[in-house]
Amino acid sequence: MDTASIDALIGLARETVGTAVDAAALANAKARFLGRDGELTRRMKDLGKATPEERAALGKRLNEVKQAIESFVVAREAELARALLETRLAQEAIDVTLPGRGSARGGLHPITLTIERVEAIFRSIGFDVADGPEIEEDFYNFTALNTPENHPARSMHDTFYVEGGLLLRTHTSPMQIRYARMHQPPIRVIAPGKTYRVDSDATHSPMFHQVEGLWVEENISLTDLKNVYADFVHRFFERDDIDVRFRPSYFPFTEPSAEIDMRFADGPLAGRWLEVCGAGQVHPSVIRNIGLDPERYTGFAFGSGVERLAMLRYGVGDLRLFYENDLRFLQQFAG
Repeated sequence: MDTASIDALIGLARETVGTAVDAAALANAKARFLGRDGELTRRMKDLGKATPEERAALGKRLNEVKQAIESFVVAREAELARALLETRLAQEAIDVTLPGRGSARGGLHPITLTIERVEAIFRSIGFDVADGPEIEEDFYNFTALNTPENHPARSMHDTFYVEGGLLLRTHTSPMQIRYARMHQPPIRVIAPGKTYRVDSDATHSPMFHQVEGLWVEENISLTDLKNVYADFVHRFFERDDIDVRFRPSYFPFTEPSAEIDMRFADGPLAGRWLEVCGAGQVHPSVIRNIGLDPERYTGFAFGSGVERLAMLRYGVGDLRLFYENDLRFLQQFAG
C-alpha cells in the first residue's frame, strides 16, 4: 500500500459520489468507500502490515482521504435535496394568471335555520327565547319537573351523568323552570337548544336539539295550547292544509298530557299521521315548584324535536345527515 493508490481513491470517490442520482445511489457510493468492506476501510485494516515509519504517514493520509470523501457525500446530499425541492416547487407551482375557479357561498346549517324560524314565529306572538346550561343539576332536570326518583328517565341507560352529581340535560325544560322562577306571570317562553340522551340510530342521536315552550298565566287551558301549536305548525310549514290532532299520553310534568300529531294533505307523506310534539297542561306540582299557586295559575307546556321538524320541512330521511358534514348535503341549504 502506497500514498499514490490512496490518493487515487479521492478522484474515484469524487466521480462516484458526484454521479449519484438519488439518496439510495448516494448511500451505495458512500458504502463503497467508507462501509465495513469499503475501499478505504480495507486500506485502514492493512495499516498493521506497514513499517512503523510508514504507518504514521499512511494513517494521516487515510484520515485526510476519509474526510474528503465524507465532504463529497455531504455536498452531494445538499445538491440532491436542493434538486428535489426545486422539482416539487415546479410541480406545485401556481399560475396566478389563470382565471379563478370561484368560491362557493356558505350558508347556515339546516338545524340553525330551523331554530331561527321557530324563534321568529314564537317571538311574533309574544314569547321570549331563553337559554341555559347544558350541564344541569338533577333538581332542574328532574325533581322540579315532578319526575319520580324511580322514573326510567333517570336511569344510566337514558341519561349521561357527569362528576359532581350533575348531568347532561335530557331536555330543555330545565330552562323553563329557571326562567319561570325569575319572572312573574304572564310567563311565555320557549327554550331551544342541545339535549343529550343515550340513543343513536337513523332517527335518534345522542346529541340532538329540542325546543320547549311554556305559557303560565291565569285561566290558560288546553284550548290555548291547541290554538298556539296548530298556528305554529301552519306557519312553520307555510301550509294551511295540515291537520293536527291530540292523543292522550303521559308525562310527569303535565296533567293531562298529550302527543301532538300532524298530517299533510298532499306530498310524499300525505295522509300519514306524524308525531311532532309532546305537550299538556302543566302539572300543579310544577306550578308549585316555580313558586306560584296552582289554584290561581295554570299553563301549558310543549316540546318538539328540532331535527324532526327540519326533516319534515326539508324532506330529509336520515337524521345522521345533519351531522356528517357532507358538503353535497349542506350546500343545498346555502342561501
